[in-house]
Amino acid sequence: MRLIDALIFGLTLGGTYALVALGLNLQYGVARILNLAYGEMLIAAALGGLVLFTHNGISPLVSLIVLVPLAACAGALLYRIAFLPLVRRARSRDALEGDSILSTFGLLFVVQGVMLAMFGGNYMSYSYLSIPVEVLGTTIAANRLLALVVALALGASLFLLLTRTRMGTALRAVAVDPASAPLVAIDVTKIAMFAFAIGTALVVVAGVLVSMFSTFSATMGVLFTMKALIVVIMGGVGNFIGCVFAALLLGLSESFVATYVDPGLTLAANYAIFLLVLVFRPSGLFGRTSR
Repeated sequence: MRLIDALIFGLTLGGTYALVALGLNLQYGVARILNLAYGEMLIAAALGGLVLFTHNGISPLVSLIVLVPLAACAGALLYRIAFLPLVRRARSRDALEGDSILSTFGLLFVVQGVMLAMFGGNYMSYSYLSIPVEVLGTTIAANRLLALVVALALGASLFLLLTRTRMGTALRAVAVDPASAPLVAIDVTKIAMFAFAIGTALVVVAGVLVSMFSTFSATMGVLFTMKALIVVIMGGVGNFIGCVFAALLLGLSESFVATYVDPGLTLAANYAIFLLVLVFRPSGLFGRTSR
């Protein structure tokens, strides 16, 4: 029973990590914008879900119907206003990544400052769908199980989008070689903007779902950004199946270390796995090694 408990908890925890990382994987993999304000966007979504539920009585799942389209539009607008000038002036993809790190680092403090001014620095939480569900003889909250199911569904949907549609082909072409993509009539700017918009919509989904069972504050965004970045690098940039697998691996490692070794060593175990991947698979567990 102890083994099953650790396994189920690890999978649900990994599902949460996958849910958090999918949007960053899309933004970084296609648009090549390393968004350090990604975690702040997640916290903003969590605060939006909190306000709509506690003040207006709107279910977090219903609020996604409004928040997701708004987030996609905001992501597209942000890319066009703040990041497109960086893309146009960058001489190489490496230069673009460096510029994006600096610009999103500033954006991080802007978004965090606004949230602090509006909500303060206290920890907040609310409970929704905290119904116990029995799985293989162990009990897990329905909201955590929902996060796992949504993460798997989104990962599979993004994989199918990239591999089975014309839009997916265009996204992959821009991710691999944005300089050559226009030669086959691909509008690089529109495709990158689309990727950033979808990535922002995904982080809103993650923020609202995570807020249903996790305590958070306006200053916690950087923790989510770091966890998402680790998952993206481990799984392989632009590889969504790898992203989900890496997230589940981290979740299981945390759960088993906490159960059988020491809860204080969970972070050390995760970073040890991350370092091993960097040493032996620098392109990620499912990434392709460039030649």
